[in-house]
Amino acid sequence: MDQGDPVEGPYGPMGSPFAPPVKRSVTIAGHQTAISLEPVFWDALRLAAQRADLPLNALIAQIDVMRMAATTPPNLASAIRCWLFAGVDRQDNN
Repeated sequence: MDQGDPVEGPYGPMGSPFAPPVKRSVTIAGHQTAISLEPVFWDALRLAAQRADLPLNALIAQIDVMRMAATTPPNLASAIRCWLFAGVDRQDNN
């Protein structure tokens, strides 16, 4: 996984907030899984992991546990997007 990729420019490495999804493999709960997210979400997720002082896989694993606790669990990519947005929403309300 490209965990250490630098963020370039105001919209990350792809140069646009509308760049198509990028599929990456991550290891969570001892197995590999592929996740497709737009680059802007990969950038935000990487930043959130850095702020939490966690490896990216560990943060994704935490989100996965929260997702599975939901009454109707969404797919992992959707859960990651929602988790990131909820974090932004919490920051805006503080």
